[in-house]
Amino acid sequence: MAILQKPVKFIEEVKAELTKVSWPTFDSLKSNTWVVIALSLFLALYIFLVDKGLSYLVFLLY
Repeated sequence: MAILQKPVKFIEEVKAELTKVSWPTFDSLKSNTWVVIALSLFLALYIFLVDKGLSYLVFLLY
């Protein structure tokens, strides 16, 4: 039975640690999600424009 003691102890420790977690409120989670979405879209647009610009420069050179 010693083989089952380690996983059981691990699960008990995980439960104990999860009670210590400071979970965000729903409003905080919602606003942070919108920030992540907006920044992701901005970064995607920026990378797209830089890629297109560099591709155009390479096209002009060769």
